Amino acid sequence: MTRSASQGRPGAEPALLTVQPAITATIRRVVSTIDLAQFFDVSFRTLPATISAQGVDIVGPAFCLHHGAAADTVDVEVGFAAGRAIRRVGDATAGSLPGGHVARLIHRGGFDGLAASWARLRSWVQEQGLVAGTTRWEVYLTQPAPDMDPRDLRTELTLPLAG
Repeated sequence: MTRSASQGRPGAEPALLTVQPAITATIRRVVSTIDLAQFFDVSFRTLPATISAQGVDIVGPAFCLHHGAAADTVDVEVGFAAGRAIRRVGDATAGSLPGGHVARLIHRGGFDGLAASWARLRSWVQEQGLVAGTTRWEVYLTQPAPDMDPRDLRTELTLPLAG
């Protein structure tokens, strides 16, 4: 993958990378876009206890894996990278983030700007003559807090490449 001068460490500009698969602990659901924030809140509150109760370490920040295109409903998995697979408990189950060639961009700012950053990353991929896969994921590098400035948030956007 030598089509871009932006290869290497991701940042404000898109980059092409090769990533390793990761074991995850997740909750997956098809959710209306209206209920998405509530699904995130409930899932990210309950998953750590489920993971910890099984003696499994959380080894990365929270993420959301999107399956397919967004519409009135979205098929999403939210969770954490884990040291090993968890046993299914309720809605919590073992999963994985795929490995392979990806395009990545670090979004700086509030969640309301994510759609524009995703559009920028997709456009950049097309400009490189590459084809995006059907999944994508966000890693929340900065944990949101009620009193924080949204401009301080950092979200890693990853778009697997087809072929």
